[in-house]
Amino acid sequence: MALKIIKKESVVLDERLSHIAFIMDGNGRWATSRGLPREQGHRAGAKAFQRIATHCEELGLRAMTVYAFSTENWKRPAREVEAIMDLLEDYIDSCEKELKKHSVRFRFIGDRTPLRPVLRQKMDRLEAITKDNRMILNIAVNYGARSELCRAMQTVADGGLPISEDSISGALYTAECGDPDMIVRTGGDMRISNFLLWQAAYAELYFTDKLWPDFSPADVDEAIRVFYSRQRRYGGVSNV
Repeated sequence: MALKIIKKESVVLDERLSHIAFIMDGNGRWATSRGLPREQGHRAGAKAFQRIATHCEELGLRAMTVYAFSTENWKRPAREVEAIMDLLEDYIDSCEKELKKHSVRFRFIGDRTPLRPVLRQKMDRLEAITKDNRMILNIAVNYGARSELCRAMQTVADGGLPISEDSISGALYTAECGDPDMIVRTGGDMRISNFLLWQAAYAELYFTDKLWPDFSPADVDEAIRVFYSRQRRYGGVSNV
């Protein structure tokens, strides 16, 4: 007897979901489980990121934010850190070559000071030439939410503004695209690891055991289905 394959309907976005953030965890474990150097895991993870970013653009998301390199990731072996920076530089180069294929506005959030000068220059250039595109893609590099909050509050204080939720939100890296509606973390850990702490106040959290290199557009669709199955009450009561 032939097996009947049930194909899930494609997801369709509405006004409830416009911004998804991803904690791309599990690259190193993916490589180690295959007897490969951890750098190979990051290379596989970079390919997964490109697939997911393209899919989110095609779905019509207004914004996507990814945690590419945290302020704590400098503690990793120098060889691994260099591999990640090389991959980021290669990715920027490839994006410049394919600008006509996509309508993505690139933004690199985090403290760029410790990054190699050529990488900073390429970040600046890609941001400038894509500034009028539709979907915002925030790539968090040397990013930590506590550092972001300190920076935002200092900006508010320096501007002579009163400290308020609105003034702090307006000084965050994500001010233009707003808070994420959902944060997705791969790799099995159930924490947000100093990522978008302020912005995550009312985000729906979605955790999966899948390692990032194995995460697919179909997995994004499943996360979106789960998002739409939940009711966001924002401290209120259920409508049901």
